Amino acid sequence: MRGFEKYLALWVAACMGLGLLLSQVMPGLSEAINAWQIRGVSIPIGICLFLMMYPAMLNLQLAELRKLRTNPKPILVTILSNWLIAPLVAAGLASLFLRGNEQLMVAVILLGASPCTAMVLVWGKLADGNQEQNVVNTSLNTLTIMLFYVPVVSLLTGLQNIPIDRVLLAVSAGIFIGAPLLLGIVSKRILLQLKGEAWFNKVYRPIVGNVSTAALLLTLVTLFALNGDVLLRHFDQLLLVSVPLLLGFGIVVGFNLIVTRVLGFRYREAIITTIIGSSSHFEIAIASAIAMYGVGSYAALGTTMGLFWEVPIMLSLVYLGKLLRRRGFWHA
Repeated sequence: MRGFEKYLALWVAACMGLGLLLSQVMPGLSEAINAWQIRGVSIPIGICLFLMMYPAMLNLQLAELRKLRTNPKPILVTILSNWLIAPLVAAGLASLFLRGNEQLMVAVILLGASPCTAMVLVWGKLADGNQEQNVVNTSLNTLTIMLFYVPVVSLLTGLQNIPIDRVLLAVSAGIFIGAPLLLGIVSKRILLQLKGEAWFNKVYRPIVGNVSTAALLLTLVTLFALNGDVLLRHFDQLLLVSVPLLLGFGIVVGFNLIVTRVLGFRYREAIITTIIGSSSHFEIAIASAIAMYGVGSYAALGTTMGLFWEVPIMLSLVYLGKLLRRRGFWHA
């Protein structure tokens, strides 16, 4: 794993701090950025989010899905965690801790209902997990998020009696998942034919991966530059939303650790199942929050806090998994 990605948690925190600093020393900059929008959607943020999503869609490998038949149990556990346990835990904790703060409740639900399709490849490689399973699972998540994301978010917010713009939710899913997915499929096929698989995997994907990371960090700077005043005046709101986010991670990680042990998984399958089943697709969560509530909303900042906590938690899970392997927690 490259050193830059190894310390991604530090870069995330640094970009948040830089955004806050810019909001105070250069208030005109945030006003200029905020003015560049179409129908309430920030163009700079929209571009960054699209660039964050596109590289993840290159992970889709439909041919790999045929391998589900050989060892389906880890994949099925991950699907259960991603689309039942994590969303229900998120909705329950949001109701328990954030009642009356509807935008923060929606932020937690958006994060809980969006399984990861990109960063888990990094965490899985660092943890020495089964990367073949990782590719199969992320490919499957890329497809299932197109099918289940909007219905699950709509159902959970409806059960909480939270009104959301389901049309904007569906539009954001189409723009930030559907469009990058289509572009990923088309560009991958063309580039493989023109340049070959070796060039695609060793040259092109690393380049767009770097672009994705840069877009992620620029998005954080922009979000916090735009919302610095609101954040500093209401810092307690971000501390409040951190409670269900951290508890949610703890519950879902614990569930996956216990289930993979009870079912007799080996380490390399168990750690991938735990990592994927416990992570969230913060890119689409942030995009959806911005589409429905705007760049300067508590929902946008709430989903951003999901990213803030997920990076160090996933890194910690990598090292926890290795520790549990040495102590014989899973089958040899």
